[in-house]
Amino acid sequence: MNEKLATEGSSRLTLDTRTASDLMTPGPVSLREDATFHEAVALLTDRGVSAAPVIDVAGRPVGVLSLADIVVHDRESGFHVEKPGIARVRDMMTPVVFSITPDAPARRVVEDMVALKVHRLFVVDADGVLTGVISALDVVKHLRPERPPDPDPVPASACNTPTHAYEIF
Repeated sequence: MNEKLATEGSSRLTLDTRTASDLMTPGPVSLREDATFHEAVALLTDRGVSAAPVIDVAGRPVGVLSLADIVVHDRESGFHVEKPGIARVRDMMTPVVFSITPDAPARRVVEDMVALKVHRLFVVDADGVLTGVISALDVVKHLRPERPPDPDPVPASACNTPTHAYEIF
């Protein structure tokens, strides 16, 4: 069942931010590419996140590890209880990073997320170092009803109404 977000007479939604920096969550939880399977699972579950960027030693994102990636890896290779810690994040991650700069317009953030069909974009500085993350939920948190324009005031001379409630003859 589909429900309309706006009802008749209600306003449209707009972003109340201007840039990616306004939308982002700074200092995101991240994983080192050499972290183990168990470290990755512990971090994601303990922090209650469904995915985290994978960074190199310089702090630049090199991939993304999601709970889905872990499930796929486990299904394809089998879980090795007898050899814990063998699998590394670099072996399980999606080696693609969709990023944006902090000064990118908020509109571009939304357009990129839709075009790329992703739930998050990573914010990187001029050196490519990870500074934040923007999730779809971050975007939704910044939606506000659009204010209707203020009506133009009507000059008193344009009114054809009497200045008194009753006219006396």
